[in-house]
Amino acid sequence: MNNGVEVCFMNPGTSEMQFVAALDRVGGMRPVLGLFEGVCSGAADGYARMLRKPAATLLHLGPGLGNALANFHNARKARSPVVNIVGDHSTAHKMFDAPLSADVPAFARTVSDWVRVAESGEEMGTLATKTIEAAMGPPGRVATLIVPADFSWSPAGDLGPAAQFRPRAKAFASDIQEAANFLRQLGPESGLLMGGDTLTDAGLKAAQRITSGTGARIFSDRNASRSALGGGRFAPERVAYFPEKAGAQLAGLKHILLVEAKAPVSFFAYPGRKSTLLPDDCAVTVLARPGDDGCYALDCLADCFQAANGLNLGWRGSSFTAGSEALTTETLGQVIAALLPPDSIVCDEMVSSSEAVVAQLAGAARHDFLPVTGGSIGQGLPVAVGAAVACPNRRVIALEADGSAMYTLQALWTMARENLNVTVVIFANRRYRILDVEMSRTGAGDLGPLANNMIDLGRPGLNWVKLAEGAGVEATRATTAREFAASFSDALSANGPRLIEAVL
Repeated sequence: MNNGVEVCFMNPGTSEMQFVAALDRVGGMRPVLGLFEGVCSGAADGYARMLRKPAATLLHLGPGLGNALANFHNARKARSPVVNIVGDHSTAHKMFDAPLSADVPAFARTVSDWVRVAESGEEMGTLATKTIEAAMGPPGRVATLIVPADFSWSPAGDLGPAAQFRPRAKAFASDIQEAANFLRQLGPESGLLMGGDTLTDAGLKAAQRITSGTGARIFSDRNASRSALGGGRFAPERVAYFPEKAGAQLAGLKHILLVEAKAPVSFFAYPGRKSTLLPDDCAVTVLARPGDDGCYALDCLADCFQAANGLNLGWRGSSFTAGSEALTTETLGQVIAALLPPDSIVCDEMVSSSEAVVAQLAGAARHDFLPVTGGSIGQGLPVAVGAAVACPNRRVIALEADGSAMYTLQALWTMARENLNVTVVIFANRRYRILDVEMSRTGAGDLGPLANNMIDLGRPGLNWVKLAEGAGVEATRATTAREFAASFSDALSANGPRLIEAVL
């Protein structure tokens, strides 16, 4: 807490009871209970994406950590700072190979960039500080501290020192000048790929100046942890999901600058296609690595060119008159864009519906967009929990595929318990729709009846109104654009969580 860690998303067990008891003895820590560890890890990711500082997670032994791994994977890909505390059996008990015994460090290393096991109670203060420093990076990391139970009930040493955080590295002037020369010489045959913290207002304004002064093309990493969108902001081209479209986007580039981003690759491998997306003859220069100060590099680069500040993009907002037509991803996107409150936070796990909706959000009011980062299913609802805890005065919109939502359904209960202002929209197509597309793309052939059963979610159909109400969240179902617009508007004006099942 002395180092700014004020929230702990937890699902504790016997080994962590000393930590739980301390919550009442020591003020300043907000505990948030998740009924599944994957909710805790995903919530810590969402919290970190919004505040750029870590929440803690408290988990129970190897199996508890194992349940959280999928969303720690997403947090790692988002470069989110997370302080992950995992209890373990006492040191004297480990030799007996009790039922919950496991190699906890091995579990942790799969998703953590920093792992330590406490070796005494006296070092707990120092280790806590080191864990926070490791989490903050830069770039942000999942830092895991494993605490045997006897070191929790043993006398502790002094509080650790204040954490010392490393500054972000800044680009050299010579590198800035070299990058400026590329852009001057190549114009629209050059480009920038932005990621990390550059997709905020400061980075977008600098990028707008750069393209205005040079004609260079500006792209955004589709899996960057957070993007500022809407309201007339400059909008880079988001690199497409499928490699054919991405390849067409990037065609003609002779040189690209990477700013807190990596060279783009296909999400999956496909028969007969290369994994890299840039043209074969495109040169690549790293202007700022992940964890460097990319906004500083962009601002310095923009100063190399004659370009006006604050160019007016002529934003007028979205409008849509909802009728009795059946819902489609396009009409859902139009309604959401037209009604989205200013300064909302949009959490995206729409999967096959995402492209159509995101295209409409470009005309919405200003908002922050939290996309899929690592591709591990079940991030959307937990990330929305964390974002809502981090920013209680902002409306959070969770746009969620029905199949993906079932992975971390327990997040609805935490939304209700904490009375979080989250509006959940379930895209209910009753199918793993993305796999229909991937089936043909991978050359697996047509769907037979048994294969179709592995993609179909309609037998039995999921009743999202009842599922939400069972978790304490008020819910409605919409089958037409008019019904959805009415439900969405009502949910946005309500205090606390609401869910809308949008039937496609």
